[in-house]
Amino acid sequence: MDSLLATIDTPADVRALDAEALRRLADEVRARIIDTVSRTGGHLGANLGAVELTVALLKVFEPPADKLVWDVGHQTYAYKLLTGRRDRFDTLRRFGGLSGFLRRDESPYDAFGAGHSGTALSAALGMAVARDRRGGGEHVVAIVGDGAAGCGISLEALNNLAGTTGRLIVVLNDNEMSIAANVGSLARYLAVLLANPRYNRWKTSVESVAKRFGMGWLRQRYYRIEEVLKGLFLRSLVFEEFGLRYIGPIDGHSIPALTDALRIAAHSVKPILLHVSTRKGKGYPPAEAHPEAWHGTSGFDVATGVSTAPARGPSYADVFGRVLERLAEQDPRLVAITAAMTAGTGLEGFKRRFPDRFFDVGICEEHAVVFAAGLAAAGRVPVFAVYSTFAQRAVDCVIHDVCLQGLPVVFCLDRAGVVGADGPTHHGVFDMALFRVVPGLTLMQPKDEAELAAMLVTAVRLGKPAMIRYPRGGGPGAAVPDAPEPLAVGRAEVLREPAGSGGAPVWFWALGNMLEPARGAAALLEARGVPAGVVNARFIKPLDEALLAQHGAAAQAVVTVEDGVAAGGFGSAVQETIRARGLPARVWRFGWPDRFVPHGSAAALRDAHGLTAEAIAARVADEAAIGRVAG
Repeated sequence: MDSLLATIDTPADVRALDAEALRRLADEVRARIIDTVSRTGGHLGANLGAVELTVALLKVFEPPADKLVWDVGHQTYAYKLLTGRRDRFDTLRRFGGLSGFLRRDESPYDAFGAGHSGTALSAALGMAVARDRRGGGEHVVAIVGDGAAGCGISLEALNNLAGTTGRLIVVLNDNEMSIAANVGSLARYLAVLLANPRYNRWKTSVESVAKRFGMGWLRQRYYRIEEVLKGLFLRSLVFEEFGLRYIGPIDGHSIPALTDALRIAAHSVKPILLHVSTRKGKGYPPAEAHPEAWHGTSGFDVATGVSTAPARGPSYADVFGRVLERLAEQDPRLVAITAAMTAGTGLEGFKRRFPDRFFDVGICEEHAVVFAAGLAAAGRVPVFAVYSTFAQRAVDCVIHDVCLQGLPVVFCLDRAGVVGADGPTHHGVFDMALFRVVPGLTLMQPKDEAELAAMLVTAVRLGKPAMIRYPRGGGPGAAVPDAPEPLAVGRAEVLREPAGSGGAPVWFWALGNMLEPARGAAALLEARGVPAGVVNARFIKPLDEALLAQHGAAAQAVVTVEDGVAAGGFGSAVQETIRARGLPARVWRFGWPDRFVPHGSAAALRDAHGLTAEAIAARVADEAAIGRVAG
């Protein structure tokens, strides 16, 4: 049988298909997603669950004229396939290829960029209001999923919705998961709606009769009277208190049910919410059985579901989790917090062992920080584990609610630096520039697993705000002692002394995973006759100013290397210190440029941006280049 997917170049081709062809298309799209992600890696579970929903949306609406605003982007692989990107889909998440998320500069069908959860409602509301003001007629649809309905931004948008616009369609794609299982009152409320037995028996009987006898009119009539009838079975609906007409739950894997409901929504004279029930990982048994494990995946064998990625040792997240458990055994005040990322941040073990001291607050980073501040003010020692890119949402809370009050909250920023294929929405490159300027915050980065353990002990015992950043994946494999000792705050470590005594040396000051290219560059320089030393800075704040003063007074140059933006980051702190002391050394800063770094493997990105040992050594060896950036 010929491929239907091969004939789909635009959404207009989807709208031309009949019901049977739409079902076939959904099957082909699902198979293509599984095949591609098995080779490129990516977000599999939520994307498989959203296939029929995507097909139905493109059957009913006409983007790019109609605006489909997706939350997160974890649901949009099918959308990419059906909006003119089929021929490039094999480049997904690869350097120079398609993004794993939505990007306005990638396609006119991407109405709004999506990488962080909770933005769809606010953005769609803004588009709807702009349409209303100019008298436009297009539909605006917000597709909210992966736990975003409980995100603080989504709730703020809901609060602003009533009276702001008369026409807005919200599709709540409820797969009962965010990355981990959804938590909180709203998640429990949606579960009640989905599980009410009397309501669902009645609903199922109507659906089965309509399907058996081809009575599409019955399904449409059912949706029209549902708003009245549901009151017989369910308590007052929270969404309607926000000014949204509520319809659902709708079978998210039935294209006829979805298209009927979407057509009803398209004619609604008030904002409307369609509550769609989907299954994360739908159509691929391993992902259905273990949806959290298949949220994001590396390459795998389709037949078995077994990962094809090389075996790896413990990640920094694994080490963090294990050490935190040991510290919790010793200190009953210690508590752990995460924002819907229990497994990703290494806290599964802590959750099992200390359930009364573990808190998953959902996708609510601002709340997590202020919640931690409250715990600290009441005598607890809270440790908030969060991806660096998501910590950006809570900058004000870190400043105002933690550091201004000097509260002993520990922030552990996982996925700091460039993270690879997830791209600019997920690169954790801004944290040093954002947080090093905050008074009273100790900020550090370890060179290996053992040093991460020592830094965690340091932070927990410090009695002041502290932050540790560390990259995705594993380190060099250093053994972690059973009883790590705290570090001397603000003390750097010399790893390599310059060879010989001829001429002023170059000193490399580097952090964490950038020590490897710094060491390589130092070796290359010495092979050219330039003496070079290497310092593991450890502390971004406070800097080891005494050691830096020694090097700044005697060195030809101090070269900083960091996995963060160069503007305002660690290198800027070094440069400011050397200038303030009037020291003669030049400063040459290596970090990520003043633009958003694209997606691709970390190795490819470093090569493209001159952050390899060879590129660093070549530029440092160029005396003219050094002279142009005099400290």
